[in-house]
Amino acid sequence: MWPLPAPAPDVYRALERIEDYARWWPQVREVTRLDDTSGVLTVRSLLPYDLMTTLRDGHRDPAAGVLDVVMAGDLEGWARWTVTARGSGSLARYDQQVVVRKPLLRRLAVPGRPLFRANHRLMMRAGRRGLAAHLAERRRAV
Repeated sequence: MWPLPAPAPDVYRALERIEDYARWWPQVREVTRLDDTSGVLTVRSLLPYDLMTTLRDGHRDPAAGVLDVVMAGDLEGWARWTVTARGSGSLARYDQQVVVRKPLLRRLAVPGRPLFRANHRLMMRAGRRGLAAHLAERRRAV
């Protein structure tokens, strides 16, 4: 859960613009749009490997604050943002169910699990901070 000091509609609009993620999420190295409903996302955190995943739009429901994508590539499965109002700000919940397809990471899955989990936590923390700063910057620009 990411508590954010911005209204839920603003957070939703920022999260639906996947092409902007590399501007505010340090570990998102590149986003290449393929068409109006898909793109390739490249991420790299502290560990020395890149993950490339093709994302395709799934379910979108702005009224409910839900954004789904289907993932294929180094990660296969789905991811979902659910954005809800919380006081004068909002909460952004990220859920995913994926299978790692990158061969090296599959071989290291069991012995590397604690390191991979820590890496993921750091990446998510940086994403929350980056999104909060991005939203604050957008509010100042208006």
